[in-house]
This record gives sequence, structure tokens and C-alpha cells, in this order.
Amino acid sequence: MQIQPIAHFVSPFPDKFGIPKQSGLVEELRGEIVFESQYRNPEALRGMEDFDFLWLIWGFSANKHAATNATVRPPLLGGNERVGVFASRSPFRPNGLGLSSVRITGLELDTPRGPIIHVAGADLMNGTPIYDIKPYVAYADSHPDVRSGFVDSHPIKRLDVEIPDDVASVFPPDDLEALRKVLALDPRPHYHDDASKVYGMFYASYNVRFMVDGNKLVVKDIKKSLSNDG
Repeated sequence: MQIQPIAHFVSPFPDKFGIPKQSGLVEELRGEIVFESQYRNPEALRGMEDFDFLWLIWGFSANKHAATNATVRPPLLGGNERVGVFASRSPFRPNGLGLSSVRITGLELDTPRGPIIHVAGADLMNGTPIYDIKPYVAYADSHPDVRSGFVDSHPIKRLDVEIPDDVASVFPPDDLEALRKVLALDPRPHYHDDASKVYGMFYASYNVRFMVDGNKLVVKDIKKSLSNDG
């Protein structure tokens, strides 16, 4: 079976550095689903206004090499312990397909770019190809009180984030809150722990530079990006 993208995602992240590891971790993150020209038919979205969430099936387009390993090192386990690729949500998988649940925040059926779905809480890079969209149905898709493997014993840890007022003024309040929560998830590679290193993360056409010492992340500056616009 050959599949082609039906849409692409518009995101504040021009590359994969800093993107939350799962959808829903930063509910304030906003994005758009823009359809490819042959799928820009408003009829394809008929009835979507009655749903709150969608499933997106998409491609790990930033992965440049074929995944051949049977095991992977999940960041949640510190990058030191291996689990089976099919017992993980690693992006390094045989077919490179991702699955994300996102909240619908709005629908525009008639724009110069065709129908647009506005969503929140996505974990997709700007330009990510989307191969299918399905509505989230609570009775079939929600399974409370189930086991979640190593995730149960390794809860998500969040850093304390400090953004000076003069730096924070670059973003409107909603975007600033989303950025703060993204940084709290610690965008650094799991094997990095250098309190003297300055990291840069591209977000919404800006380069956000920060340092991490222990459990505290401090933003040093935020500058307009000239070469990696989102």
C-alpha cells in the first residue's frame, strides 16, 4: 500500500528540537492542519464541529535514516535502558508513523488555503505530513485505569522556568505560557547535563537561548531568527 499526505501541519517549531515528546503535554500549543490541494473540499469536514478531539496519523519526516533496531532507548528512561520498539512510542520505527491526539479549537471552511483545522496540544514539527485524520471517540478510545508499562513508574518531570520580564515581552501572554510549558519539559537531549552550556531552541520564528542548572531553567535571551523561521 502506498500512502500520500492529505495535509501538512503548521507549527511554531521549525525543527524537532524542543517539541513535546507526546501530544497533550502542552495544551496551550496551537497549530493548524492545512490540506493538500486535492483534498481542499469542505465536505470532507462535515460533522467535525461536533467532536472535541482528533487522531492524527502522520510521518516522522525529520528522520533521515531507516530504523533497523528491534530496541530503542526511551528518553523517559534516561536514554540508558532499552525496550522493544513496539513497546515504545519512539520515532525510530520501521514505517515512521506517528499518532497524536489533538483538541479542535476551531474550523475555517473557506480560506485562501482551503479548509483549515485549528488544534491545540500537538507534538508535530512545522511541515509535518499528515496521512489521515480520524475523530476521537470516548467510548472506544478512552481506557482509564489501565497499565502503561514503564511510563507508570517514570512520571514526567518538569523544570522550574524563569523568563525575565524584558525577554518575556517578545510574546503575547498565550504564546508565552505555551513556551514556558515547553521549556519546563526540558528540551535538552537526555544525555546532556552541563550547567554552563547555553542551548538554543527555535520557536515561532525566534531563537530562545537558555541554560539549565539542576531543576531550574533560565532563559537568557530571545532573538528574531534569520535562518530558521517557523
